[in-house]
Amino acid sequence: QVQLVESGGGSVQAGGSLRLSCAASGRTFSRYAMGWFRQAPGKEREIVACISRSGGSTYYVDSMKGRFTISRDNAKNTVYLQMNSLKPEDTAVYYCAADPDAVAGGTPRARYNYDYWGQGTQVTGSP
Repeated sequence: QVQLVESGGGSVQAGGSLRLSCAASGRTFSRYAMGWFRQAPGKEREIVACISRSGGSTYYVDSMKGRFTISRDNAKNTVYLQMNSLKPEDTAVYYCAADPDAVAGGTPRARYNYDYWGQGTQVTGSP
């Protein structure tokens, strides 16, 4: 079993920044690909970014390239999402997720790849 706990959400003015953190339980964090997803009201949960087991490979959706950065610290069992230049359209609940079955270097992008999910943290970009 893997438990994930997100933190760092909040409300910021458009153009502001937030840094989300996701702390994972267990001793095998470095074996998991990790992803960040978000879900806005009335919308499907969508991929934001993901990162491979070692952190050597990342993926971002185009709308977030240059604004968001995913990173991980395997020694701390933590994955981060640095969010800059926030827009009102970024308002959503943000979830971290773990894929324990990922291959080395893989960046899984679909919800079905992930077996474990955090409870989510609200991010609001004020206009």
